[in-house]
Amino acid sequence: MGKIRIAQTTSEDVLRQSEAQQALINKARSNTRGKGRRVERGNIYVRTTYNNIAISFANEMGNIIAWSTSGAAGFKGPRKATPYAASRVVELVTEKVAKYDFQEVHIVLSGIGIGRDAALRSLATKGFNITKIVDATPVPHNGCRPKKPRRT
Repeated sequence: MGKIRIAQTTSEDVLRQSEAQQALINKARSNTRGKGRRVERGNIYVRTTYNNIAISFANEMGNIIAWSTSGAAGFKGPRKATPYAASRVVELVTEKVAKYDFQEVHIVLSGIGIGRDAALRSLATKGFNITKIVDATPVPHNGCRPKKPRRT
């Protein structure tokens, strides 16, 4: 059994190590701060169904930057598909993307819901420079049998 030698660290060594760690931390912070703040062009995807509304913002590459749904806005049950819920979802999402400073925006609408027009109107009033509006609602070419009409 040999002797166990313990290396003595001086205050200068500790100071050098802490300075090196602080430099690495500052470098990591500076790399993350500047990235992704300014997005020139992006897409806004508005998906409305009979039961819910989802809005997401994406950059040119298609990476989602922010999203929100009417359920996340605090609505439950049939209130999730209302036009008021759609306008609240637009407000929530625009607060999230305010720091990105969008210049031009394409809007892609999909689905048939009553909150669709309200979402489009409230997006127009938020001050985005809307360059294109696309309707990407899937239309069946005699696909599945539709639901039977309600009898009230």
